[in-house]
Amino acid sequence: MTTLLTVNPEHLETADAKRAIALAGDILKNGGLVAFPTETVYGLGGNAFDPHASEKIYAAKGRPSDNPLIVHIAEMDDLERVAAEIPEEARLLAESFWPGPLTMILKKRPELPDETTGGLSTVAVRFPSHPVAQAVIAAGGGFIAAPSANASGRPSPTLASHCAEDLDGRVDLILDGGPVGIGVESSIVDLTEERPVILRPGYITGAMLKRILGDVDTDPAILPREGPEDASFRPKAPGMKYRHYAPRGTMTLVEGDDDEVAAYICDRAKEAQEAGRRVAVIASAETASRYGELPVYLAGRRQVPDEVARNLFRILRQCDEDRAEEIYAETFHEGELSAAIMNRMEKASGHRIVRVPSGYRDNRKEHEYDNSIGE
Repeated sequence: MTTLLTVNPEHLETADAKRAIALAGDILKNGGLVAFPTETVYGLGGNAFDPHASEKIYAAKGRPSDNPLIVHIAEMDDLERVAAEIPEEARLLAESFWPGPLTMILKKRPELPDETTGGLSTVAVRFPSHPVAQAVIAAGGGFIAAPSANASGRPSPTLASHCAEDLDGRVDLILDGGPVGIGVESSIVDLTEERPVILRPGYITGAMLKRILGDVDTDPAILPREGPEDASFRPKAPGMKYRHYAPRGTMTLVEGDDDEVAAYICDRAKEAQEAGRRVAVIASAETASRYGELPVYLAGRRQVPDEVARNLFRILRQCDEDRAEEIYAETFHEGELSAAIMNRMEKASGHRIVRVPSGYRDNRKEHEYDNSIGE
């Protein structure tokens, strides 16, 4: 049975909060699992130095065991307890972005179990900034392996209720610290190669990393048109090998001029409705009115990509709650955060992308066009 407790991140000094954090610490020290909020998404934590706890994480999520976990720390000096080598680049990034939404890949110390690192010689490490996360990590012994607190492949959790939906009965405790602030997982940069390599885009953007490190490469697997299917492929970071963030319905991303995109989505959505299928449209605040009576889910304003990032996973879960079978989504390429947003959207859609040709809106058959839409 899973216990759910509410903790106010701004009032961790209260007796109830202290009891909840202490309970979380005891569970973690005894090999149990705790879901807790971070600034990015909710994490599912277990003792990073306990191989059985890591095995429990994989089992609770239904996650492949070659998909490495991120070790969370709450003290800068603790990095040396899990990393065998700490290059100068790591120290520079830590000074600039820790605590915060950045994960670094480093050579691991031998005492860190293979069950935590997916059998790799490297370790992914993060120092989160969320006060509840820091308190839980400290109470649990200082080293907590924590992927996102969702069933593997499902949209990541940005609310405690999302954790309960996927993991109720599979974990010991869920700490409800309210909605997260960022909404997409941490950026991941590999510092074990000759040049730093971004393995997952996030809130700490490539431009931000380059300002600190200079040249930074981007792994080509970040936005593949088809995911790496080779069974021998060993992912160095979470989310590189398997389909992630996916709603239950078929999701299609639609790119092109705003008018052309709206026309295409309206046509395809109406065809799906006529075939008796439930549809959903994910659109920006600026273009939502172009879809008439179709069910529209507002991602946010295009010029405020933080809104889109914060809303994305919640919307995908809402589509599931509403039993959407066909989901059509606009794409979001505005701002530095767009790389992180589009990485998640492409994975959620299984890389199903339609690029609408110029002139589609004017050249489609007249009987397919509703003049009240897109004007």
